Amino acid sequence: MGLSVSIFGLGYVGSVSAACFASKGHKVIGVDVSPVKVEMMGSGRTPIIEARMNEMVEEAHRAGLLLATRDAPAAVLNSDVSFVCVGTPSLKNGKLDLSHIENVAKEIGAAIAKKKTPHVFVLRSTVLAGTTESIVMPILERESGKKCGRDFTVCYNPEFMREGSAVADFLNPPYTILGASDANHLAPLRELYKDTPGTLYETTIPVAEMVKYFSNCYHALKVSFANEMGTMCKHLGVDAHAVTKIFTSDSKLNISAAYLSPGFAFGGSCLPKDLRAITYKAKELDVKLPLLESLMPSNAEHVDRAVEMVLSTGKKKIAQLGLSFKAGTDDLRESPQVQLIKRLMGEGLEVKVWDEDVSLGRLAGSNRQYIEDVIPHIASVLSADLGCVLSQAEVIILGNKSASRDRLASHLRPEQIVIDLIHLDKERRPQGAGVYEGICW
Repeated sequence: MGLSVSIFGLGYVGSVSAACFASKGHKVIGVDVSPVKVEMMGSGRTPIIEARMNEMVEEAHRAGLLLATRDAPAAVLNSDVSFVCVGTPSLKNGKLDLSHIENVAKEIGAAIAKKKTPHVFVLRSTVLAGTTESIVMPILERESGKKCGRDFTVCYNPEFMREGSAVADFLNPPYTILGASDANHLAPLRELYKDTPGTLYETTIPVAEMVKYFSNCYHALKVSFANEMGTMCKHLGVDAHAVTKIFTSDSKLNISAAYLSPGFAFGGSCLPKDLRAITYKAKELDVKLPLLESLMPSNAEHVDRAVEMVLSTGKKKIAQLGLSFKAGTDDLRESPQVQLIKRLMGEGLEVKVWDEDVSLGRLAGSNRQYIEDVIPHIASVLSADLGCVLSQAEVIILGNKSASRDRLASHLRPEQIVIDLIHLDKERRPQGAGVYEGICW
């Protein structure tokens, strides 16, 4: 026998969720302030236009598994789990309007006060990380007079449905994400999603909230990137379809997890140069490419963040591990690590540098010319002795992956601060320092 579910908000997400849960044998009560939506779903008709919804709503209604009401307290009292799928539209300044969520939370909280059995509150509406715990939970506790985690539980379950294929996306999602402060709170949701294909992730509520924004912002980025590059192709007389077909066939770097781990700025002899070339050509053609034009300023901003992190420690003695833009190379051209060192020295800090792959004696040509132009006295700060560089350091900056975990750990002391710019995996992070902090994680 299935669970009894109430779904607040019969818009796109709520209506599809209601129909799909009912199709899996769960008893669903749809709740909305709109009498039209309630009447439609209550009589077996879909309130939205979407593939497969007509037949699914009709079948669920006929089977007695799909009801609808405007009576919020009754819906809560007659269900085990309440999903909140109300809108979070933008205000004029871009801030989210959370009034619909707050109103529903008040209604559900007041109804929970009357329940003798535990209730599960699940937020599906898209909200910024921290919203559920800082805004929704306090409202539920205040209105119910009960304690979250003891008398009722709160979870976050983001949706990844696209209009036009929402039912298919619900039934066969890329993954299912369940957020809770305690994994034991997720038992009813595991039951609801037990037959859903794809990976099921159980995580914290803030992580579950943020994955939705990470996904949508990346999708917007991809659309804008493809449009801007396609525009350049058109203006240069290049077949954008042929370029895109070849580009998307690369699942090693282009369509993959590569370059998507938060870390330090990009550098090297390719990316900065090629970005400047394409944006300069766009200006010659009188074509505006705001996304591509924003990438170099964004990269520079990330170096600024690293400088500020170091300065905020109040320490003066700095060890920079890594001079090249990545381990395994001695290419220093446009290395953000070089720019960081120059900035820190300019702030009057005492900087020592170690890089296993960089030796002034081996550097030649444009590579040597670059580092001597940017940091003329590099010879006085660069050392091949890791222990010596670390021995006097108060702050240690991990700029690339040259040094191993064990090698670093043998030199670290509790009074030292480690700033990780490269996002080492947890098992590769050295132990021994009093503080270990990442630049954007």
